[in-house]
Amino acid sequence: MKDHYHITRDFLLELDFDISREAPQDCILVAQKESYGIKNLILGVAPPILILEQFIFRINAQSEKIFKSLLQKNRDIIHGAFVLDESGEKVIFRDTLQIENLDINELEGSLNSLSLLMSEFSDKIIEFSKY
Repeated sequence: MKDHYHITRDFLLELDFDISREAPQDCILVAQKESYGIKNLILGVAPPILILEQFIFRINAQSEKIFKSLLQKNRDIIHGAFVLDESGEKVIFRDTLQIENLDINELEGSLNSLSLLMSEFSDKIIEFSKY
């Protein structure tokens, strides 16, 4: 049986991500690469999938403009999507990957997608976080 947790961890290190927290017993990693705009990215190894979640901002006031803009931006995101948490107050980037045959290129593609999103959409994220 493959050790998906350590394989994922090794991929992150090979991609020069810093791992700030590890919980091997829960199969959770927290990683960042601030030069990519990624901070406190949570990776959950839950075979048959790997879950990636990055907190983006808190919604202080429900706004149709914000929700519409996020849904429209979802169309442009290469991997992953904007989602709301259970409370409907936090906007999160979320992606899931099949883990059985995960390779470093697939993980890197998701991480690059998040990085591109953060750089392209940062002005809107800052604007929305001030609502």
